[in-house]
Amino acid sequence: MHFLSPCSEALNSCPPPAPQLALQFQLLSGGENCSSKDVVLSPSMVPTLADHPLVTGPQFHKVHVGVGHRLDAFSSGVLVLGVGKGNGVLEHLCKSHVTRDYTLEGEFGKATDNFTHTGRVIEKTTYDHVTLDKLERVLAMIQGANQKALITYSQVDLHTQEAYELAVRGLLYPHGKSPPILTGLRCIHFNPPNFTLEVQCVNETQKYLRKLIHEVGLELRTSAVCSGVRRTRDGPFKVENALTRQHWTADSIMQAIAHFSKTTRKIRKSGMYRQTAGPLNSSTQVQEQTRSQTEQINLEHVELSSSTSDTVVDRETPVTLSEGRTKQ
Repeated sequence: MHFLSPCSEALNSCPPPAPQLALQFQLLSGGENCSSKDVVLSPSMVPTLADHPLVTGPQFHKVHVGVGHRLDAFSSGVLVLGVGKGNGVLEHLCKSHVTRDYTLEGEFGKATDNFTHTGRVIEKTTYDHVTLDKLERVLAMIQGANQKALITYSQVDLHTQEAYELAVRGLLYPHGKSPPILTGLRCIHFNPPNFTLEVQCVNETQKYLRKLIHEVGLELRTSAVCSGVRRTRDGPFKVENALTRQHWTADSIMQAIAHFSKTTRKIRKSGMYRQTAGPLNSSTQVQEQTRSQTEQINLEHVELSSSTSDTVVDRETPVTLSEGRTKQ
């Protein structure tokens, strides 16, 4: 049998503290304001239900959401996000040299001030002489120049066996800061004046990719503008598994977190390995980078979507969301 002291009985009989108040703005409607185009808000103080004695469970906690490789307002596609502790893994992903895939839509016959089809037209040209064969030759020339740049910025001795194996396996990556480099470029659709390119690159920006379409037009002795930039892959995350906007719900996000947990663990493991490896001599450094990058490249293909959306999430691993934007 338990007995309550008079002090405990007095505390239990005390009324609960008054709930905290929060500022809330309400939109005024009706009366004279209904015909006005101005929005009129009325401030009011409302009680915070989290402090109500009948509310149970843990209180809401703010969760930090980080953004990976960004997309600008004129682009769509995969956007990787980190939620909570997943921001640490997101940092490893951003610092790694994973490639990203894009599809670029171009249009021959005009040039604009910002390389997009919505910019101010500054030139119009003919394009009847442009053929698929000529376009592919130009793309091969551009890719060859980028391959030379990749070798230069990879900072490996090309006379070593390790460098040869890296090149054969496609694991050469720029070391440190470098300009945008294309590791793959091909035409997947050609119907003049419209054409579509598939690009694989590192250290790129969407503005650089739009300018690439402009430069392709110049090499073909015509002009071209970019009508669309869509990211289809960011490292191991692909557009097929992204969460579209209508699936941005708690249940879908938690399922995505569970689905990508294995991949995010691999990202964390490879990132921590590179941090603790420390400085190495030139020969050993190539071997260690190869092993580390191989782990990262062989990550399970985890993906995100776009079109009007963002995608995947992970609880203690990085979260992956993809963001899509409609075309202007």
